[in-house]
Amino acid sequence: MLIQDLNQRSRTIFRQIVDTYILTGEPVGSRTLSHKLNNPLSPASIRNVMADLEDSGLIFSPHKSAGRVPTDIGLRLFVDGMLEMGNLSQEERTTIRVQCQERGHNAEDILTRATSMLSGLSSCASLVIAPKNDQPLKHIEFVYLSPGQALVVMVSEGDDVENRIINIPIGLTPAALTQAGNYLNAQLVGRTFAEAKQQIEQELKNQQAELDNLTRSVVEQGLAVWAGNQSTDVVHDNLIIRGQAKILDNMDAIHDLERIRRLFSDLESKKDLIDLLESAREADGVRIFIGSENNLFSLSDSSVIASPYMDGKNNILGVIGVIGPTRLDYARIIPLVDYTAKVIGKIL
Repeated sequence: MLIQDLNQRSRTIFRQIVDTYILTGEPVGSRTLSHKLNNPLSPASIRNVMADLEDSGLIFSPHKSAGRVPTDIGLRLFVDGMLEMGNLSQEERTTIRVQCQERGHNAEDILTRATSMLSGLSSCASLVIAPKNDQPLKHIEFVYLSPGQALVVMVSEGDDVENRIINIPIGLTPAALTQAGNYLNAQLVGRTFAEAKQQIEQELKNQQAELDNLTRSVVEQGLAVWAGNQSTDVVHDNLIIRGQAKILDNMDAIHDLERIRRLFSDLESKKDLIDLLESAREADGVRIFIGSENNLFSLSDSSVIASPYMDGKNNILGVIGVIGPTRLDYARIIPLVDYTAKVIGKIL
């Protein structure tokens, strides 16, 4: 169905049902509508229109009460044909730019901050697929920090610098750190980490690398940390999720507990979630998945708003978005996601 298929009265009542539901989360009845309409209609006339909207599959009654809520199809019709997009305030734009543009951090840190910020502004959980650094490496170095700790620094051919703190054996000498760096430089430089990692691990396993035990442990620890094995933010490959607790803030009633349980279960399906976000890569701007439109969240009544972010040459680097109940404030969150994607694209 197209919005043009509805007459003016039906459009007005349908819009009011959706607006009220998004605001309150409660079914909307004819008496409530009669008080909200600029040109009041009798409850009986409103009920007739609501019956037609229900027959069209745009609204339904979740209980035996007279109230109605929009279906996923109805929300799609509203978003595509009736939504009046809001504008971000200057304060919101400044907050997004400032928090994303803090210096001295690598790409993963920038994206982690961006998802935390987006979660806070949208009151939803936020998620992002980070770009994979597939550029060949130019230099790797281990820097002694304190007894038991060292900093490993990797510089790619694109001059991107990434740092990790690793644990090292107590009493390890600076010479051993230098030896570990020299060994990895010989193996990694000019190749991506993924290309060299398997060969290095095989050499260590077969004792082919001429390294003493302490230096070998530094190399192994560096490989493990860089592979993301000790990362708490990257839950699967290059997927970052922030603000899951925000989902609980949108819980309206006890019956929502089952929806929330299903949603958290869906969020554990890392591969499926990545596949869903990846499908937004080719979108021309923001892409919206409402409820049952995607199989992953069909049982949890959730919506995803996602947008690809790009570099200066319009190469897609990744996807960022939010997830929340289907009654999201689409008019506010769509431009929020869109602007955040543009900001982090410029930075990265």
